[in-house]
Amino acid sequence: TARTLRYRYHKSLPPALYPWALARLYKRAIGQELNLKHPRTFTEKMQWVKLYDHNPLKTQLADKYLVREWIIDRIGEEYLVPLLGVWDSFDEIDFDLLPNQFVLKANHASGMNIIVTDKSRLDMYDAKEKFDKWLKINHAYISFELHYRNIVPKIIAEEYLRFNVNEPEDYKFICFDGEPKYCWIDVNRYTDHRRNVYDMNWRLQEWQYKNVKHTDNPVPKPLNFELMIELTKKLASGFSHVRVDWYNLQGRIYFSEMTFTSTSGFARIYPSKYDVLLGDMWKLPINKLK
Repeated sequence: TARTLRYRYHKSLPPALYPWALARLYKRAIGQELNLKHPRTFTEKMQWVKLYDHNPLKTQLADKYLVREWIIDRIGEEYLVPLLGVWDSFDEIDFDLLPNQFVLKANHASGMNIIVTDKSRLDMYDAKEKFDKWLKINHAYISFELHYRNIVPKIIAEEYLRFNVNEPEDYKFICFDGEPKYCWIDVNRYTDHRRNVYDMNWRLQEWQYKNVKHTDNPVPKPLNFELMIELTKKLASGFSHVRVDWYNLQGRIYFSEMTFTSTSGFARIYPSKYDVLLGDMWKLPINKLK
């Protein structure tokens, strides 16, 4: 596929050409020239961070397995989705020891998941084929999210969380300098996908990612929203920008993930003036790192 060819091409490039290749990807996705010397917008600054912000802690926190220890230290184990197992390859998994419902995930990337709601109906051949392929991919070279480069690929199994139909699955907090500013939610992601962005007073915002429509009806503020904000501040502290994601099941809160390069900075923001507004919130240590 074109994606596979692009991945192999990126992996073959010398690091000196990463900025050039990234600028091409950015122009294709956002429709603007990329200015890495003086990044202004949120999506531009995301590209700068991908290449130049080499904080090793980001590698640990992007690892869906290693992040768990850090979460325990910061806020406690009660906010983690229970872990059912971790393996280096699909062939190591003893499915007899797993419950009827669970989620399999690759730890080193996003979107490499299989949700199992009935173990007896799991296509083992298809699942093995997917994970064998996924574990060979170094996510860093898909779009130069270089903090993924040194993650050791593994498969983890987590407990399956049961959501109500039409309930937002997760709450994504956009944070700058340890302060959550916005929370975005997705509703009906696999049918009639809608997305809302709220401020910390649960006021619906005008701007959108990817031009997805708002929900037709108001979404109520989730239970324990203030607790989610408090926990988010603890996790976001010390980072110029991070997205902290949570699951909230009728007030029961579970950590989902820490994301430093949301959508790899390739999702257009509508209206475009909010790309600038978000960029102004992000104070990059450009002079210190370059």
